[in-house]
Amino acid sequence: MKLKFSSTQEYQLEAIQSVVRLFEGQPLNKGDFEVSFAVEGGSIALTNKGIGNRLLLSPEQLLKNVQNVQENNFGLSINDDLEPLVFNDKEDKPISLSIPNFTIEMETGTGKTYTYLRTIYELNKVYGFKKFVIVVPSVAIREGTLKNLEITHEHFQGLYNNPPINYTVYDSKKLAALRSFATADSIQVLVINIDSFAKDDNIINQVRETGVKPIEYIQSTQPFVIVDEPQNMETDVRKRAIAKLNPLCTLRYSATHRNLYNLIYKLDPVQAYDLGLVKQIEVDGISAGENYSAAYIEFQKVIKSKSKIKAQLKIYVNDKNGVKAKSVKCAVGADLYKLSNERDIYKNGFIINSIDAEWGELEFSNGLSLNTGHKQGGLTDEVMKFQIERTIQKHFEKERRYKSMGIKVLSLFFIDKVANYRAYATDGTPIKGKFALWFEELFTKYTEKSKYKDLYDFDVSEVHNGYFSQDKKGKIKDTKGNTKADNSTYNLIMKDKERLLNQEEPLRFIFSHSALREGWDNPNVFQICTLNESKSDLKKRQEIGRGLRLPVNAEGERSFEKRINILTVIANETYADFSAQLQKEIQEETSVDFSGRIKNAREKVQVKLSKELTAQNCPEFFELWDKIKHRTRYRVEYKTEDLIQTAVEAIKGMPPTNKPLLTAETYKVRYSETGVEGDLTSRQNKKTDDIKYLIPDIYGYIQSKVDLTRSTIYEILIRSERFAELETNPQLFLDNAITCIKGALNKLMIDGIKYQNIDGSCYEMQLFENEEIETYLSGLFEVKNTTKTLYNYVPIDSSIEEEFAKDCDVDDNVKFYFKLPRGFKIPTPIGNYNPDWAVIFDDDNRIYFIAETKSSTDPNKRRVAENLKIACGKKHFAVFEKEGVRYKVINAVDDLYSVS
Repeated sequence: MKLKFSSTQEYQLEAIQSVVRLFEGQPLNKGDFEVSFAVEGGSIALTNKGIGNRLLLSPEQLLKNVQNVQENNFGLSINDDLEPLVFNDKEDKPISLSIPNFTIEMETGTGKTYTYLRTIYELNKVYGFKKFVIVVPSVAIREGTLKNLEITHEHFQGLYNNPPINYTVYDSKKLAALRSFATADSIQVLVINIDSFAKDDNIINQVRETGVKPIEYIQSTQPFVIVDEPQNMETDVRKRAIAKLNPLCTLRYSATHRNLYNLIYKLDPVQAYDLGLVKQIEVDGISAGENYSAAYIEFQKVIKSKSKIKAQLKIYVNDKNGVKAKSVKCAVGADLYKLSNERDIYKNGFIINSIDAEWGELEFSNGLSLNTGHKQGGLTDEVMKFQIERTIQKHFEKERRYKSMGIKVLSLFFIDKVANYRAYATDGTPIKGKFALWFEELFTKYTEKSKYKDLYDFDVSEVHNGYFSQDKKGKIKDTKGNTKADNSTYNLIMKDKERLLNQEEPLRFIFSHSALREGWDNPNVFQICTLNESKSDLKKRQEIGRGLRLPVNAEGERSFEKRINILTVIANETYADFSAQLQKEIQEETSVDFSGRIKNAREKVQVKLSKELTAQNCPEFFELWDKIKHRTRYRVEYKTEDLIQTAVEAIKGMPPTNKPLLTAETYKVRYSETGVEGDLTSRQNKKTDDIKYLIPDIYGYIQSKVDLTRSTIYEILIRSERFAELETNPQLFLDNAITCIKGALNKLMIDGIKYQNIDGSCYEMQLFENEEIETYLSGLFEVKNTTKTLYNYVPIDSSIEEEFAKDCDVDDNVKFYFKLPRGFKIPTPIGNYNPDWAVIFDDDNRIYFIAETKSSTDPNKRRVAENLKIACGKKHFAVFEKEGVRYKVINAVDDLYSVS
């Protein structure tokens, strides 16, 4: 199976172009024009160690470009100045370097890696930049990046006409690769772990036999440095290391930035969630009641004074009225048997041996250890076994529904002790831990149920496995996920992504200790179960991030159906606790409100047809459906002269095209323990009049962006009377002109679009049966008057839709209404359009409405794409006006009266 990638995701293209537009005024790549600029205008420079990037923009022009990008990306603060890279040296003296830092915020699961890899290709295509370094914080993310480079290679080569490119991972045993990186005259991408070059004693920072430090080969190229998950690289040591690479600029990509240096693009969790770019989240919360028969201990906090250290614990104690939970303060040597008023459950070994205040760790004489905030006892085993059962049950339900769609379902278990899944006998023989035994027992139980009997042909031992790190003897062990022992684990996980998606591969249930906490995800993870004997200290966003990506089918194509794209989290706490913590984390990290978006798995209901769809049962439905069920096709007609005139007016209104100001700055550079440092000794601005650009192939460039003839392009440029600005700054002028031409073309296409019936082609009635789904009460309006619509519930996406459904339910003039099914799609030049409502309205004049509910009926307050699709909707339904069908954009049912 081969994963397929979409090249038309609007939000990814916006992120890519936000970076590209930062360098407006930088000379264009000669490949676009097939003619090179003068030497002064090149984006590539020869250095004493190879071929490097060269930035020819002044700080002032770069700042102006940043401000323009921020203004175009709604909701971003506008920089007054470019924020520098600031850190302290080893003597804690602050250093401020004017290395341009740019932040791109993209929610987990939305294709962040795809976006920055494609940005590399785009920067090369537009400007000719060739040297790129991707800095990662961990082995897991490094392996994920390499995997993405591998699986997207063919896709990008096809998009960008096969440019020569080489990507490699830094290996301290293969230092010659760095020289090749510096000297090659092709796109070079180097992936390197921050810890490989952050310390002075790293091999890369040591002078070799040649008299050169290997890192100097990277420095000489002035690379674009792409920082993946930069929140993990905010220490002074790591900032110094990044500065030491001598970057042309840094591009920082993450969902959870700690510092937003010069933010140029933002796709936050709410935007990604509401646009359906990631899976929707539901929580199946499981918690236990009080079980006074177990040795319950909750380590609440450490209490320190000048002379003593104590631990505050909550335990069950004997009281005159029975047993109750009580907080007690304990020093080393305290016996819980005595503190509990001699409860037998604390009799064996519950004497405190040690309290480690620094690490928040507590150890008892029986070997039990706890960390601050963790608890032990109660119904722990019963809760975890029930979690496994709920995960299997949810998994089977989804696999049964999605199998016919070619979508394989995976479930992921996080565990805090490897021994709970796999242990070893005294002779070293591997044996199953309690989780594996419970899983196999419960899996077998569900395969014997009649509705699941034909789901699998695999043996129970084949469908689950653990991904854990191993010691030198091959035994699996607990690790933190960032050691050399984890390398083989990550290697297996990353390289098996496509195999895991294959229906013929038995593995469906994955148990992991630490290896899957970051850097790994699989689009078809539909269940995440947190199996912890104590409360997990793993962040909720980190947990769910492993399963947020949209799923793919057997052909490698992504699903965008919200009713399918649901991640179920089986949590060892209540739904309320889990969702509150997740919302708190998102609020703290992004300053956006995520409330109301996490669903409770226990609040699902079935949306069903209220009656069989027959003309006898539903006469009003058939009366309306017969008028709107016909499919249409469109054609676009416009006069070339109209296009020329519209584009000319737009270009005449463009801002002036200014020449770039080239600045030469001389620094006295020194390499020291603190990184690359330099003192400015002189600066000289080169007058732009001195720079002469050769006239490029303007027709070829414009035609690569817009499908127009050369004669049309010529007329537009000549009549605009601004074509002379090509000599001033070709790239800036052409990009602005193309934007104007595209806007004119879109307007004329919509104005000139015409729809006509496709004889004999209608939307199928099956569409309504497909709308019978299981979904959440929070996204539904419960129908009271079932004679006026089709289903027991109406799906609603906003408060506007909810109010509209309520009003339709009670308004006597609304005779019948229903939400148009998702498969009712009208073709338009900018993608399919799915209208909202169909309504029969009778106020002494029977009218059949197609109603589009919007928060504003003012086109100026809606996005351009919305207005374009609405315009196409009007043209489509105008075909049926003789049948009495009206199309209207409304805010409420009352707006229908103004037409009737």
